Amino acid sequence: MAALDGGIRGFAFASGLAAIDTALHLFKSGDRIIVTEDLYGGTFRLFEKVFRPFGLEAIYVDTSNLESVEKSLQQPGVSGIFIESPTNPLLKIADIRAICSQARPLGILTIVDNTFLTPVFQRPLKLGADMAVYSATKYLAGHNDVVAGAITVTDAALAERLAFYQNAIGGILGPQDAWLTLRGLKTLSLRVHQQQDNAMRIANWLTTHPHVGKVYYPGLPHHPGRHVLEREQIGPGSMIAFEIDDATRIPAILSGVKVFLFAESLGGVESLITYPAVQTHADIDASTRDRLGINNRLLRLSIGIENADDLIQDLKELL
Repeated sequence: MAALDGGIRGFAFASGLAAIDTALHLFKSGDRIIVTEDLYGGTFRLFEKVFRPFGLEAIYVDTSNLESVEKSLQQPGVSGIFIESPTNPLLKIADIRAICSQARPLGILTIVDNTFLTPVFQRPLKLGADMAVYSATKYLAGHNDVVAGAITVTDAALAERLAFYQNAIGGILGPQDAWLTLRGLKTLSLRVHQQQDNAMRIANWLTTHPHVGKVYYPGLPHHPGRHVLEREQIGPGSMIAFEIDDATRIPAILSGVKVFLFAESLGGVESLITYPAVQTHADIDASTRDRLGINNRLLRLSIGIENADDLIQDLKELL
């Protein structure tokens, strides 16, 4: 992983959340961390239900808005920034290079969750981040048969601190799971390029459907983060979110898929459909979800390696 990301050291964990938990132990009570506002619900739960009671405060910001980030970094007590890019599930793009250039002079540690794009399509450490974190359960392993996490770093002193906390906390990856993850890495580039090609076709098709409203995919020309993506990333990946016009049809869609699977994970060779408001983001209160756009009409797709025509036909019959 260190070699893939251009780092000096990599760490393997029992899950993506175990990796983030260990990273957050680098901070102390009273510290404040800027956090992407529309992030994975499990990460939100970790910040709010586990670390906030110990005095670590998360300040939620739209990290795709550079002006908002810059203002937040100037607040007293800020010692870290945790960026998810693209975000989950609305796929907003952060200008990682610009954020890191603002944070570094202030001594603020920059952590980037790179689960969605992997080192194939984005390398946060090369953009100036101190640390990249992954749920290796997803694209890195790629077959929905292992739970794992990873961290890569660029600084030797930071690596030593992480190694201490990993050893002390003990959320390490077991040997069989490490073997499965290494097996997945052998086909990573092949898989994610096919998934991305499929996603581009499906996203473009969704934009033409009369029962589909907003389509969130960084590869589309109208996506607000497209210019940052083209400058800093290698590709938009294979996650798509979209809104349908009638929320009452959601149950029939979820129960009627034949090629897609109705399941909560992402990044595997199988295509999955998820309902974020009641699954991945249920831990975020309803008013916050509505404000962010994670409403009851939003569906999220993780595109796999199947035939794209089969995937489009599956959606076509249901939509």
